[in-house]
Amino acid sequence: MEKKESKQKSPKDTEDAGRIINIVSHQLKRTIFFYTWKDCGLTTMQNRILHYILMKSLERPVYQKDIEKEFRISKSTVTEVLQLMEKNGFITRESSKKDGRMKRLLPTQKALTIRQEVMENIRTVENKLKAGIREEDYRTCLKVLKKMSENLSKEENNMKGREEMYE
Repeated sequence: MEKKESKQKSPKDTEDAGRIINIVSHQLKRTIFFYTWKDCGLTTMQNRILHYILMKSLERPVYQKDIEKEFRISKSTVTEVLQLMEKNGFITRESSKKDGRMKRLLPTQKALTIRQEVMENIRTVENKLKAGIREEDYRTCLKVLKKMSENLSKEENNMKGREEMYE
């Protein structure tokens, strides 16, 4: 009887999506920082949240829960980020008329004056991301990344309540 040799792939032969996504994420953060208003004192996360508030508030009221859901970050982290943004004069928080516990997030005049610059910076960075990539491939990439995010969200939901197992 002949033994079948199991051929293991060397680490160079395999692609690790998580590692590549992590590298791209760090590169993206550095690029966004480079193209944003360094003098305004916003961190990369504050910058992304401010962009979200500036754009979504044109369509509908924006609340802290929206930020938690959009960026998939904890309530305490969002609270901390929003408090700093409020302290630095980029947003105000106003109690909802329907539910006083909910705080509507409103961009201040200071934030509104940089809305156009924010949009230009986003367009610049998006163009850098898309350079040399066919539109069809770009759309496929977005679709795959969204599916990966959904997969991980399902896993996170499955793990809820089992955190003590990992402590």
